[in-house]
Amino acid sequence: MTLSPTFLGLPGRLAEGRLPRAVIFGAGHGTAYPGRDSLSTAAAVAVRAASQGDGPLIEHWDFDLGGPLFGGGPVSCVDIGDVATSAEDGAGNRARISAKTREVLATMAVPILLGGDDSVVIPFLAGFVDHGPIWVLQIDAHIDWRDELMGERHGYSSPMRRASEMGHVEGIVQVGMRGVGSARPEEIEAALRYGSHLVTAREIHGQGVEAALRHIPGGAKVVITLDCDGLDPGIMPGVAAPSPGGLSYTETIDLIAGIGRRANLVGFDLVELCPGADVGNLSALTAARLVVNAIGVVVRQG
Repeated sequence: MTLSPTFLGLPGRLAEGRLPRAVIFGAGHGTAYPGRDSLSTAAAVAVRAASQGDGPLIEHWDFDLGGPLFGGGPVSCVDIGDVATSAEDGAGNRARISAKTREVLATMAVPILLGGDDSVVIPFLAGFVDHGPIWVLQIDAHIDWRDELMGERHGYSSPMRRASEMGHVEGIVQVGMRGVGSARPEEIEAALRYGSHLVTAREIHGQGVEAALRHIPGGAKVVITLDCDGLDPGIMPGVAAPSPGGLSYTETIDLIAGIGRRANLVGFDLVELCPGADVGNLSALTAARLVVNAIGVVVRQG
């Protein structure tokens, strides 16, 4: 595990006898397609670096959260570094990501994963097998329902298809789709047959975040998986497939906060940030703020 720098300068562990409410860890690689390495391998490093300016300010008032990050209480989140991964070891990467997720859940903490491309989501969700049933709220420009691509069934085009096959996943809500995505008609049909709730970016713009939140049962355990291309490229340009008309920053944090009020946020991942495509570090800064909001929700829920 690599340990430095940590997100917000958070510790790697709390004082003896204290258990964290949330545990951050990174994974640079998931399952690569043949001959294609991820553009997001350094994303966790970029997000952590972008968070450093806010590190000394965690006791200041955060207007997104309505108070300081930890509510005036002691720090209750740790950053334990990165799971060791490599582009050539998809099966090993999946095993290690799932194992780390299970390890965090065993401490009753909420795991927060910094990817990596969207393929890291598959083992992350698989790690909740003994902590279900869960609902998945996906924020993404694409539905990621491909059964296979180039013979690979665990790549970044397939996380929601694989999630739909997990017995502990009770339901899926997918938010932010727009334009011409990666889905062919057969993928849309498969998602609808499963019962996935597809909420386009236009619906969020017109109806507000309740267009998505209303599909989540009250009190459900929810994992949010956030692909950075779900946001508009005006605020999140550093992605592999920018598409106009995405969610705003406020809509995105309102979705995260809405889960905290309506249900129970039990996991969060942020994936598909491409530091090489970023503009003025804007994407990394926005991504860091989204992670802060997720931590804030975890701290404030029961």
